[in-house]
Amino acid sequence: MLCALAAAVSTLPARAQADEARARKIANGVCFMCHGENGESTSEIFPRLAGQNAEYLAKQLRAFKSGERKSTAMAEMVAKLTDDEMVALGRYYEKMPTVREEAKDPQLALVGKYLYHNGNRFSGVPACASCHGADGHGAANLPRLSGQFAGYLFTQLKQFNKRQRTNDNVVMHTVAEKMTELEMAAVAEYLSSK
Repeated sequence: MLCALAAAVSTLPARAQADEARARKIANGVCFMCHGENGESTSEIFPRLAGQNAEYLAKQLRAFKSGERKSTAMAEMVAKLTDDEMVALGRYYEKMPTVREEAKDPQLALVGKYLYHNGNRFSGVPACASCHGADGHGAANLPRLSGQFAGYLFTQLKQFNKRQRTNDNVVMHTVAEKMTELEMAAVAEYLSSK
């Protein structure tokens, strides 16, 4: 039994390398068209994948495949992916370095910083940092928000607000439905430059 365990453990590095090679092939063959080389999309329509939490990314790929998260483009892209490939893609993108950009509207970003860390006690919007962390990196099962495109984040908040994005927890619906569009834009602007 000990020999079998040792043999299984010795194959882990080889499997990890094979998984990474497969993920690289998928990323360079399909993902880069929208998400850019090295996971750095050049359009705010598509999220940056570089540095994204692996577990969260795999979860989203599964949701696109099952139809739990709606996107005709993504459903088609993930249709043939196995669960192991989704996990490998998450790990592949998580290792990539992120790019930080300056805020396009520094004053709006300052409002967003306040809301992100403190919330709005007058409207009942809680601090985003209470779930997503002070640095915006989130826990493994939550998205990394820091460094994401402001336009993409704003769109996602609006989808949560209108309950068009239904694959993630109810907490985001409850939070986003209390936010004004200005608050959404401010938080998105802050996080994009973080």
